[in-house]
Amino acid sequence: MAKLKTAYFCQNCGSQYPQWSGQCKNCGEWNTLVEEIVEKTSSKTPPFSKSKQHVINIIEVEAVEEPRIKTPSDELNRVLGGGIVLGSVTLIGGEPGIGKSTLLLQLALKMKKKIFYVSGEESASQIKMRADRLAEIKNPNCFLFTETNLEKILHEAKKLEPDFVIIDSIQTLQSQLIESSPGTVSQIRECSNEIIKYAKENNVPVFLVGHITKDGQIAGPKVLEHMVDVVLNFDGDRNHLFRLLRANKNRFGSTSEIGIYEMISQGLKEIKNPSEILITKKFEELSGNSVAVTLEGNRPMLLEIQALVSSAVYGTPQRSCTGFDSKRLNMLLAVLEKRAGFQLGAKDVFLNITGGIKTDDPALDLAVVASILSSNEDIAISEQFCFAGEIGLSGEIRPVAQVEQRITEAEKLGYEKIFVSNLNKIPKRKFGIKIEEVSKVEDFHERLF
Repeated sequence: MAKLKTAYFCQNCGSQYPQWSGQCKNCGEWNTLVEEIVEKTSSKTPPFSKSKQHVINIIEVEAVEEPRIKTPSDELNRVLGGGIVLGSVTLIGGEPGIGKSTLLLQLALKMKKKIFYVSGEESASQIKMRADRLAEIKNPNCFLFTETNLEKILHEAKKLEPDFVIIDSIQTLQSQLIESSPGTVSQIRECSNEIIKYAKENNVPVFLVGHITKDGQIAGPKVLEHMVDVVLNFDGDRNHLFRLLRANKNRFGSTSEIGIYEMISQGLKEIKNPSEILITKKFEELSGNSVAVTLEGNRPMLLEIQALVSSAVYGTPQRSCTGFDSKRLNMLLAVLEKRAGFQLGAKDVFLNITGGIKTDDPALDLAVVASILSSNEDIAISEQFCFAGEIGLSGEIRPVAQVEQRITEAEKLGYEKIFVSNLNKIPKRKFGIKIEEVSKVEDFHERLF
């Protein structure tokens, strides 16, 4: 029988120590070391597997394309790089109530595969009630198992032989080999190791749901994200309808793609053309509104930028923004004041990206500046104008990547004019939209109004 010993694990980074100390030497956090009982393997266990391996030259290795399972969700296929790879382990994290379980349950109900859905947080009746609300059950081979014991879950999985496994969530699982509470570093590490071993040996794809901390990181040791093949982040504002699915890590595809969903009463609905939904149809022209052409991965989409500039009433001017980096907003305001001569130091500036979308694309700079200038002078910008450009500290308008895709998207949606940098290498083909090339913020202000 294997002997047991105690060790101290950092609950933030997962580092192991033989004795307790106030600070973790690896991550620098205080009071995060917790004593846990871990398994000590017998010294008789061979350090290597019995299967014979041999050294091979990389030139002799045959490149085999990984087979993929197409899911009913085109947005999920886009983010995963074309579908789910057999034997892969995918970790999806997000805030409570954002829609992680809803997304995976919809996937289980619509896929024509044998699904093994394991839940350690909900009962079978609760899952059935949510399934009835989401959609009509189209998959008769979806099997539920409400259990947190890892050994029982793996036993049932091997007996059922499913095509696809969903575990909600990894923090609720507990192995009998580790005498510590569920959700601790040692439990998460042990359970993840066994699940990954099962997925690779049986060539079965597995989806793991992960909780996140208050800092937005997936709870548990960082090694969990290194062990799995794909790490997805499901985020968005719960007060808004839209949800964004991003890949922070993907061994089988790009991490630059995103999937966009809308939360409705029947579950998550895919958004095929986000630009038409994110841009509101204004009934009257108002100052402070502009349209930015952004790029999320390889997908261009249009966002509406709203700005409100008013005199500071309480002495200290306020700078507030939603969906945009506040430090970048302060930089743009400093450029407008220093390089273009606009007196904004004594005024409140409020900025909002509609729809609850958060993005860090520098091409939004030009639209943000246009909204601020429009609100400051109380002059409305034409609804037929859109913007794509980055602004530097010297006031120059810098080129942005993949400008042709941005222009094509604006043209497709019927805009008449797009403002871009004069340094962009624009193809010489004829576009159905007028391209206004600008070089400086001062020049941009004159051409805009």
